[in-house]
This record gives sequence, structure tokens and C-alpha cells, in this order.
Amino acid sequence: MKESTQTVLKTDNDKWLVLVNLHAGTNKGKRDWPQISQLLQKAGLKMETVFTERMGHAIRIVSKSIEEKGFKRILVVGGDGTLNEAVNGIFRQERFKSTDITLGMVTVGTGNDWGRMYGLPAAYSEQVDIIKRGKTFVQDVGVVKYRRHQNRADRYFVNIAGMGYDALVTHKTNLMKRKGRGGALVYLFNLLNALFQYKVAYLEIDSGGKTIFSGKVFTMSIGICKYNGAGMMQLPFAVPDDGLLDVTVIRKTGKLRIIRNIKNLYDGSFIELPEVETFRGEQFTVRSVPENALYLETDGESLGNSPLDFQIISKAVKLIVK
Repeated sequence: MKESTQTVLKTDNDKWLVLVNLHAGTNKGKRDWPQISQLLQKAGLKMETVFTERMGHAIRIVSKSIEEKGFKRILVVGGDGTLNEAVNGIFRQERFKSTDITLGMVTVGTGNDWGRMYGLPAAYSEQVDIIKRGKTFVQDVGVVKYRRHQNRADRYFVNIAGMGYDALVTHKTNLMKRKGRGGALVYLFNLLNALFQYKVAYLEIDSGGKTIFSGKVFTMSIGICKYNGAGMMQLPFAVPDDGLLDVTVIRKTGKLRIIRNIKNLYDGSFIELPEVETFRGEQFTVRSVPENALYLETDGESLGNSPLDFQIISKAVKLIVK
């Protein structure tokens, strides 16, 4: 009988793939990694550690490590953007179902808005204890199709996608992060600074086969969890496993009115303002005039522009929570 030359994949890996972004939190990852590493070793985690080197690198690391080495436990040491890339890596591999893989996080980012949703503590020792206990929650995942350099692309996300003004603020903040300047105060600075640069877009939003909104929009958020922008409660009614996307639209409004109401973004009370509308659904299509006028970010990562198609994938990723 002729011997098979087929490559045999390694069996399921009982180690943790620890994905470390040293640049997260404006190099906070680099400063704090020795402490976190020591805590993980003390907790007895069997680990294989990999450091991300550039934007998008974590997607490839995660996908390849699952496909070739059989990893089913992944720990992100980074911010919301690194978590987003890990999720995209999980969905771009074909070896296991997404819910067969356990994803945990030690938050060292600037915003840490996904962790805020689940009340993750600030202390690394407490976060490592949570990882060790291994309590999991199966959360919904959003996916958006968008345009990038005239091509269509897609991105999965586990927190919030922001459009319009929100995307501009995120873009400006990310540029400053790359220059070594980050934190909640930098985001707040860009929140005010971008007011004098942003131009409103005319949007049409469809859901369930009909147009549910049309008009000039200042900003728009759509997602699964409540927070973005380092603690702003953009989607106060969001439930992460209800199989629905939550949407908040803020119509065109005056700059002074925006400045006066910034504080209301942090407790969700801004949705009571007359220029704010909210929606819920499984699918949304967002078109702008002109066609590519609306820019997009997901989980703090600047992506591309409209037209945009959003869908929910119900209970699709298994995450370690408090």
C-alpha cells in the first residue's frame, strides 16, 4: 500500500496562544508586559507568546495558529483593536467553529471599552484570576461590508462600529497614538478639535426591506455592546447576546449644542435629545450622498467608507468574562 504524503495537522493544542501588542495603550503594553507575563506564569498557564508587529498582523497570527497548530485558547494582551483583530482571525480560519475557541483579554489599551461592558477590573492580577477561572459568555458578533480603495472588504466586530464624526475622531486619535500620544484626554481633545473639520453627510438607512431613516447626520453608531470612545455610552440599550444590532443616529446639530451635551454621552442620557434616534434590527444598509462620504471605524480601528452593509451573527464568539 502506498504511503500517504498528506500533511497531518497537529491535534488540538492545550496551550494558550498569548497575543501581545506592546504598542497598545501608547506603549503601555511594553511597559507592563513583564508584570503581566509574571502573573500569567504564576497562574500556571501553559503559553506560546507571539508579539504583533504591525496593524493587521494579529489577524494572520490567530488564523494561522489555529489552522496549523490547533490552538483553541487565545489570550489578547492589548486594547480593543487587538481584540478586534483576534476575532477576525478566528472568523477567517476554517478548522474549528468560532464557538469552539475561547478568547480572553488582559486590557492594556487606551479605551478598553469592551472590558468596560463586562466590568473587567483595572488590576492585572484580578484580570489574570478571571482568565484562570475561565467563566465564559457567548456573545453576538457584527460584520460589516464596506469600501476600501474602490474594493469591497468585510470586518467582524464585537463592540461598536462608528461612522461620520465618530470615525473622524477615531482616525485623528489613531494618528496621534502612532506618534506616542494617547489616552482618554487625547480622545477628548480630538472630540472637540474635529468639530471644526467635520462636514455632515446625507444618509439613507434601510432595514427589513424598507428605508427607516433619511437625512443629514452628524454621527452614527451601530453595535453589540454599550461603550466606545473610552467610556461614552453610545448604545445604552445594547444587549450583547440578543441577536440584534443597536443603532444610534444623531442628526445634524449645532457645535455649541454638541459641546454642551458631551457629558451626556458618558451616561447615555443624550438619547433623550430630539435630534437623536435609535433603532434595533438584524441587518442595516447605510448609503451616503455622495456615495463614499461616510467613513467607518470598528472597535477603534479606522477602516474605509460607505456604502455599508451590517449584519448580526447571533452567539458566535466565546469570551472569558468576570
